[in-house]
Amino acid sequence: MRRAARTSRGSARTSPGPAPTSLNPARTSPNPAPTSPGPARTSPSPAQTLWIAVGLLLALLVALTVAVSLGATDIAPGEVWSVVLRRLGGEPPRPGTDDLIVWQLRVPRALLAALVGAGLGLVGTTTQALVRNPLADPYLLGISNGASLGAVAAIVLGAGAVAGADEVFGSEGVFGSGGVLGVGGGLGLSLAAFAGALAAFALVWTLARRGGGFAPLRLVLAGVGIGQFLAGFTSYLVLQAGDEQQTRGVLFWLMGSLGGATWGTLVLPVLAVPAGLLVLQARARALNALTMGDETAASVGVDVVRLRRLLFVVTSLLTGVLVAVSGAVAFVGLMVPHLCRLIVGGDHRRLLPLAALTGALLLVVVDIVCRTAMDGQELPVGVVTALIGAPVLLYVLDRRLGAGA
Repeated sequence: MRRAARTSRGSARTSPGPAPTSLNPARTSPNPAPTSPGPARTSPSPAQTLWIAVGLLLALLVALTVAVSLGATDIAPGEVWSVVLRRLGGEPPRPGTDDLIVWQLRVPRALLAALVGAGLGLVGTTTQALVRNPLADPYLLGISNGASLGAVAAIVLGAGAVAGADEVFGSEGVFGSGGVLGVGGGLGLSLAAFAGALAAFALVWTLARRGGGFAPLRLVLAGVGIGQFLAGFTSYLVLQAGDEQQTRGVLFWLMGSLGGATWGTLVLPVLAVPAGLLVLQARARALNALTMGDETAASVGVDVVRLRRLLFVVTSLLTGVLVAVSGAVAFVGLMVPHLCRLIVGGDHRRLLPLAALTGALLLVVVDIVCRTAMDGQELPVGVVTALIGAPVLLYVLDRRLGAGA
């Protein structure tokens, strides 16, 4: 009895013990609070997203103005806008070199850089959702290499892809004063690039899905392997070109080039990029579901097979058009989606338009660097984007491996 009483007293004495532990969550509850603002930063409100888009648009206008102003002959921004507004108003060109330089040379090139950057941002964002892999990129998956092979085959073999280019872009020939991009605007060249991109994408996807499973690492390895094979075959075709000037032009273009852009070059990108944005934006909710897995997407009513086929065609078509006018520009499709997700999160309803704006801004700035970094010499766009994008790729890989992916 006494022992029981003592133990009861002991338990009574120790019973208050858990009380302080029950207060521990209250004491430690403020600790998780700092992590709660994380989603708020990556998922801003619709009003905040709108302001972000407005800020990116204003930054893009400033970058375009700088791109047209700077060059071998610097032109004041006020004069740039004066020329642009006069030409938009239908006034005839005024005598002098400024009008020619601004309207005929620099404005088409700046607009082409914006369109290519916007398209690459859209393709990269869509591809990463399609394959559910943050390492997905048109360049890494071999899509750009497939498009390059199709375009180079059309140019070198002369498969009628550039028929009628002289009438549209002048009679200087494929690699005349209009540059490689003079022929890039041709519908035949874009179709050849689209066919190559679609075939490469389908082959990479088939290899990644071999055995019924789907491994993100297998997808990247298949893309890199097929991309290198296609790049080797493309180099072989370039070496078969009989014209040395043509060979140099193709090699420079394959590294990414916006030189020689004309108003005619802008026709297909102006049609393809906004149309691609509208199609993808209309399926933003389905893309959100697709990132959660095929089963989850099907459970909420998404026709996964039909959606995947559509995304294959849209991304391949955009890649084909962009490669036809600019060559293979690496890593833009990889960097832009990651930058935008840090700002607005993973909702594709916000992510897609911001990716287009960010990609446009990025490539316009890169093109300014390419034209002005070295006196008397222009750097290929792909060289600068690779110098920026390779560290980003290593960073993403490090995070994936650190997370045990």
